[in-house]
Amino acid sequence: MSESNSTICQGVLYVVATPIGNLGDMVPRAVETLQTVKLIAAEDTRHSAHLLNHFGIKTPCIAYHDHSDDNRIEQILARLQAGDSVALISDAGTPLVSDPGYKLVKTVRAEGIRVIPIPGASALIAALSASGLASDRFAFEGFLPAKQQARLTQLQTLEQEIRTLIFYEAPHRILETLQDMQTVFGANRQAVVAREITKTFETIHGDQLQNLVSWVAADTNQQRGEIVLIVEGSSKTASTEIDAEQIRIMKVLLEELPVKQAAAIGAKITGLKKNFLYQWALENSN
Repeated sequence: MSESNSTICQGVLYVVATPIGNLGDMVPRAVETLQTVKLIAAEDTRHSAHLLNHFGIKTPCIAYHDHSDDNRIEQILARLQAGDSVALISDAGTPLVSDPGYKLVKTVRAEGIRVIPIPGASALIAALSASGLASDRFAFEGFLPAKQQARLTQLQTLEQEIRTLIFYEAPHRILETLQDMQTVFGANRQAVVAREITKTFETIHGDQLQNLVSWVAADTNQQRGEIVLIVEGSSKTASTEIDAEQIRIMKVLLEELPVKQAAAIGAKITGLKKNFLYQWALENSN
């Protein structure tokens, strides 16, 4: 199919979603787009070769990934400016969702070039839809830090988040991450492990965090594949009031310590949030 008799426009960047496992989830519009554009920018050309061969797509490919330099972006931009249509794909799912592509799309749009999404599979949306947790409001956090202290720190910033939380996680870190979530969110917080979505060994299992920790620890099969973690939002709200005794404690601390340190220690003593006490201290310290 040529551009002249298809719906493909010249000089347009298409952001094309591809299956996250089951090739049957490839939408017809995505196949047509990839067959018809002049160039495909793929996260990993070798990985995408199986998909492209399956659908008989012969379009030339170049690599575009997290480590691509500005020269590759300029190369793609030049093709678009010359009137060629280009498709951007990732290894699986919707590009730019924990995948490369942001810099390219930003640059292309800044040049006034049209960007058209071709919707399709997304692991986070698929997992959320089958999780049984609230889906009216949610926050996607991507991958947590690999090192434990940084991971705990980030989780602590989300402790009071009332929206459903969605994470991606590597299989070799899933058990440690669940343990850290239990430490920060509490043993009884509901969560769902969604593993290998759309694939042969798809598993979607929900329980309290303490039980999920035991379940994953007891079955190494649950520590394999691509994993989405979905965590129930907090039912608690951060305190916005400070009583007389808490004020007294903060004043004593502020007499001896810098504001940041006083807020941190005050949070441990009073149970109030550190950020709240920090802001209160800024407004009330001399």
